[in-house]
Amino acid sequence: MLRSAARVVKPVAAPRRMRAVVPRAFSTSTACKSGLASLHTFTEEEQMLRESVQRLAQDVVAPRVRDMDENEQMDPVIIKTLFEQGLMGIETSAELGGAESSFTSAIIAIEELAKVDPSVSVMCDVHNTLVNTVLRTYANKEQQDKWLPLLSESKLGCFCLSEPASGSDAFALQTRAKKDGNDWIINGSKMWITNSYEADIFLIFANIDPSKGYKGITCFIATKDMGIQIAKKEQKLGIRASSTCSLNFDDLKIPAENVIGGEGKGYKIAIEILNEGRIGIAAQMLGLAQGAFDKAVPYTYERKQFGQAIGTFQGMQFQIAQAAIELESARLMTYNAARLKEEGKTFTKEAAMAKYWASQVAQSVSGKAIEWAGGVGFTRETGIEKYWRDSKIGAIYEGTSNIQLQTIAKFIQKQYS
Repeated sequence: MLRSAARVVKPVAAPRRMRAVVPRAFSTSTACKSGLASLHTFTEEEQMLRESVQRLAQDVVAPRVRDMDENEQMDPVIIKTLFEQGLMGIETSAELGGAESSFTSAIIAIEELAKVDPSVSVMCDVHNTLVNTVLRTYANKEQQDKWLPLLSESKLGCFCLSEPASGSDAFALQTRAKKDGNDWIINGSKMWITNSYEADIFLIFANIDPSKGYKGITCFIATKDMGIQIAKKEQKLGIRASSTCSLNFDDLKIPAENVIGGEGKGYKIAIEILNEGRIGIAAQMLGLAQGAFDKAVPYTYERKQFGQAIGTFQGMQFQIAQAAIELESARLMTYNAARLKEEGKTFTKEAAMAKYWASQVAQSVSGKAIEWAGGVGFTRETGIEKYWRDSKIGAIYEGTSNIQLQTIAKFIQKQYS
């Protein structure tokens, strides 16, 4: 209230204007109006796909996991079902037999399959994020019309880059291709090729001019019946149902029309596609870790010691909480890399981070899951130990952990130096 004029000794400053109370922009009481969504926000189509793959994984894959692992053989029923359910052409257009869905949809499918069996997941991953993507991105229209319907509906594909002498240095490959009239003749060998035992369609990287170094590397597409020799099938620590074979090419004749992306463009194709493929591996490792977590944690609330469930002891609670944090961080990194790729933004560093961290989390969480289940977890009966065996490959294929760290470091150096 203003003072009475009789009591004023000196002029009184004008009263301050009252300001309207406006909620602060970061107040939790104000709804977000930016239109931005969380990384857990999915389209209706993506959510429906997740639920569909979850059902397929439980109904078709789960009953076959142990036998496939023991026999080191993929069940043909699973391959057939993945094609029938549209999971082998997720991003391919409908007119070419695909589902015409988003890249994140492919990541979701890979993640959900890995929760039940990482072997099935990586088969779907390589087929979608490597083989199909190469053809959708670099093949001409005639090649797309010929090959993509087959890859969407019935024929499994594989990506043939690695060789005995070229692992992390993938472009030191020795496989050669020479022009012979309207054909190319390929000689050499490949190693560690996923899906190769069951595959019908092969993307083969060979050097057409070694004097040009990596600029001579060219991508060819071939079929098994052209004379591709499936050699040694590896006996592995994990993902045993996923075939990993060596391949031999002895005067393999491939029509000139089967060059993908142009002569000498193989390096560009491989380096760009592997960046994308690393998000797929991150999704596989994420799903694997979540699968182990989902199997082991309920057991900790059923098993009682000293009169209480072991999951209610503080030491166990802290371990479970830590694992949940690691899972969520890997999930956010993986989804973020996927969305960046979809938006056409640079994602190489984020893909490397997601792949590196998800593989670390997969090993950590699956290892702890065994310990949480105790002696039962160490047996093959529960299937928990399989997740740990399967997890180790995540730090090796499609770029080792050291290669991912090197990639990340280069981006940091470029930013700060």
